Amino acid sequence: MRRADKTEESAVYQRVVLKNASPYHYMKVCLVLEDASTRPSAVELKQFIITGLKSLYGEVGAALNFDLLKYDENTLTALLRVCSRGLVKLWSSLTLLGSYQNQICAFRVLQVSPFLLALTGNSRELQLY
Repeated sequence: MRRADKTEESAVYQRVVLKNASPYHYMKVCLVLEDASTRPSAVELKQFIITGLKSLYGEVGAALNFDLLKYDENTLTALLRVCSRGLVKLWSSLTLLGSYQNQICAFRVLQVSPFLLALTGNSRELQLY
C-alpha cells in the first residue's frame, strides 16, 4: 500500500561521454617506397617523420613528441605512439610526405587506436586454419 502523501520520484539518467580518455594514440603505419630495395633504419625513419612535421608545421611541429615503439625493416611497418592532441598533426604530415631520398614514397596508415592492445590483431588479416 502506498501513502497518498508520499510523492514518487522519477529516475534521473545522466549520459556521460568521455572524449580523449586516453592520453596517447597509437598508429600502425607502413612506408611504401618506389624502390623496394631501399630499407631505412629506425633512426632514419624517425628523422624522416620529424622532417615531415617540420616542413608542414615548422619548429613547433618538429617538437611534437612521438615515439617509434616498434619497426620492422623487412615490411617497413612501424608502430608509433603520439599524445592525443598531436594525432592530427602527425597523421597529416605523414599523409603529405611524398619523397624519400629522391624517390616517390607514401605512408599507409593501417590502424589507429587509443589502446595499444587494439593494434595487436586485425580482423581483416585474420586467417582461419
